[in-house]
Amino acid sequence: MKTIVILCDGMADYPVPELDGKTPLEVSKHPNMDKIAGKGIFGLARTVPVGMHPGSDNANLSVFGYDPHVYYTGRSPLEAVNMGIELAAEDVAYRCNLVTLSGSDNIDECIMHDYSAGEISTEEARQLIEYMDKTFRNDFIELYCGISYRHCLVLRNADTGAVTTPPHDISGKPVFEYLPDGENALYLYSMMRRSYELLKDHPVNKKRIAEGKNPANCLWFWGEGRKPALTPYKEKFGIEKGGIISAVDLIRGIGICAGLDVLHVEGNITGTFETDYLAKAKAAIKAFEDGYSFVYLHVEAADECGHHNQLKEKIECIEDIDSKVIAPVMEYLENCGDDYSVLIMPDHPTPMVIRTHSADPVPFAMYRNMDIPAENAFVYTETNAKNTGVFFDKAHELMGELLKQEG
Repeated sequence: MKTIVILCDGMADYPVPELDGKTPLEVSKHPNMDKIAGKGIFGLARTVPVGMHPGSDNANLSVFGYDPHVYYTGRSPLEAVNMGIELAAEDVAYRCNLVTLSGSDNIDECIMHDYSAGEISTEEARQLIEYMDKTFRNDFIELYCGISYRHCLVLRNADTGAVTTPPHDISGKPVFEYLPDGENALYLYSMMRRSYELLKDHPVNKKRIAEGKNPANCLWFWGEGRKPALTPYKEKFGIEKGGIISAVDLIRGIGICAGLDVLHVEGNITGTFETDYLAKAKAAIKAFEDGYSFVYLHVEAADECGHHNQLKEKIECIEDIDSKVIAPVMEYLENCGDDYSVLIMPDHPTPMVIRTHSADPVPFAMYRNMDIPAENAFVYTETNAKNTGVFFDKAHELMGELLKQEG
């Protein structure tokens, strides 16, 4: 059996005033999502357990089939795994964003202007992170470069207990109330303050400012955690050969911890709405042709649009996912001659009106061609999913349903 999860990060939304109270899903055209919803199981799933922060870490663990209450140890260690960072059991990792602060020369008086520093390029970021690593590195502190604005700080032989805030949760807000507190706060805050003093004068940022781009003028730490331990897919679900397609360290890290292979994609994979959607579809099809039985295909674009309040682009990327990812993958599966199963869903909503994640249940559509197909005329939207009455309170149970062998 061939199985694919097409994870449309942040696709779900709230009613948008500019759309006369409709959501981007309600105004966009997505006939392939609708077809899957009509033929299979369509409803809502709670990906973020009640009381947990609505992060992509918790939500994607759920979609992967892992109960966050059992398996969650923090976000950054999952990203560190993909970056090849060796973590000992007593080490602590943090996500390190390159951000743009503005409003004052004093970090305490700044606002969070841009949590991604204008989607800074990886090469520019590498120069800044290496500069900061040379500034701070010792036997206790290490910085590692990732992709674009997403990087990693490791504190060796450290305690946990820091209180931190994801920068995308405070876009446009004063940062003073959200600076690190608790365990390790002195280290984290001092590095953030010193980075704000130094980075503004780096040649990379002077060039970005001259070009009218947001400078990456501060390090921002969050997502504390220790080394994770996930039950491998082979043991948990009987998957011998599975792969992950994503431009995001976090998603790749979960896949690696689950015993999945990170699959190469030929194309311009950016994680934004400008990503090469069709290249991801082709990579998934090639994986199946190469003997993979499971693919987790993650598309970040809608999430980034929600964070940046890009309404037009969010609608367009939903339609692109439908026509350039789902359509070719489904055409292949329908003609491959094997049984197959497919799951389409977001990990969490990223509503335009709040510009960050929410913990609301998300719509999902699941179809397995070995089951008797339904004959519904559903349109894949948040409201229609709710109206079916189908609800998985524990989204991590969906994977077992998707991968079961009997019809």
